[in-house]
Amino acid sequence: MNGLLVVADSLVEAGVRLIEGSMCINDQQIRSLPYPSRSTHAPETLHYPQNQLPMLVPSAQMPINRHNDMAYQQRNLQQPVNSPSSVNNIIDYARSGYTYEELVEATNGFSAQNFLGEGGFGFVHRGILSDGKEVAIKQLKSDNTWSQREFKAEVDVLSRVHHRHLVQYFGCCMTQDKRMIVCEYMPNKTVDYHLHGKHEDTIDWDTRLKISIGAAKGLAYLHEECQPRIIHRDIKAANILVDSSFEAKVADFGMAKIFPDGISLVVATNLVGTRGYLAPEFSMGEIREKSDTFSFGVVLLELITGKKPIITRPVFSEESYPFETLANWARPLLTEALQNGNYDSLVDSRLCNIYNYDEMNRMIACAAACVQLSPQDRPLMSKVQLEFHNY
Repeated sequence: MNGLLVVADSLVEAGVRLIEGSMCINDQQIRSLPYPSRSTHAPETLHYPQNQLPMLVPSAQMPINRHNDMAYQQRNLQQPVNSPSSVNNIIDYARSGYTYEELVEATNGFSAQNFLGEGGFGFVHRGILSDGKEVAIKQLKSDNTWSQREFKAEVDVLSRVHHRHLVQYFGCCMTQDKRMIVCEYMPNKTVDYHLHGKHEDTIDWDTRLKISIGAAKGLAYLHEECQPRIIHRDIKAANILVDSSFEAKVADFGMAKIFPDGISLVVATNLVGTRGYLAPEFSMGEIREKSDTFSFGVVLLELITGKKPIITRPVFSEESYPFETLANWARPLLTEALQNGNYDSLVDSRLCNIYNYDEMNRMIACAAACVQLSPQDRPLMSKVQLEFHNY
């Protein structure tokens, strides 16, 4: 049996829980304390007796290293912005800034021809900067308070990470009433588009495997190589973009959470994410790196089956719901397929049985491990990446 199916990383439930940057003991919330020095050891779950407060408690958010370079400050702090202090602080997070006029010119006045898409946060346009660089410009809706928080979180994360399988950040723009993020342009759109878009063509098996490997590498980097670690919290097919060579890049960090060393569990007061991708522990407000692993497992299931994360039951009674998550639908079929070696009930019929059997076995095993109900039974993303290493 594949090693991933028996992986169970031991985690001890903490007597002290972290809630959005503060500690909670016996459901009593108290102020957070200063950060400890950065540890070189692998992160572990905090474990303290219920009646004991640790000497040092990391906060759920850590400040970005500011640039001291005068040219940087002049570029980013050209004009003060008369907006709430919580948003003003974002200026310090940008590694480079753009004026609104620059971005208007780059997008030809944010024209319909350059329009790429719209989400709850706002709009995305393609643009070409004065130096010829092709970019994607995300413009937040000015009347959306939650989008302001997402803007801060996304600039915070993007300005501190760099990996070939993460969308590259170029800078941001802030005016009195506008917030924009400038990122790498990805010409081949999203994995969601290629699997579920309204077009007849679909991506072949080799491309699906390539996407899986790239996304796994990007996520493993966020979880285990970044200092501090980053939990994405909204991994889904629509947030995995592909470039002209179909290299996958993880995008959209508006819901990301920064985990200081020594913290592996945060209990959040607000639940965010996308239906069908949410790990079971989200219902209790828990945020773990292995919640991202679950969501990644759902993406693997989409690549294997071609189905959407929420599927319609063909037959349902008054006692059952007409919809079911892809993970719940697939879980028994994954076990059965790995036992008998027959993948017909799972594999996307559009592949016409054109795939490598061993590679399919490996991806099915990875998906089965990632969508385990208990986070303790799911593998670290570095182990998932290792499973794909030979491909």
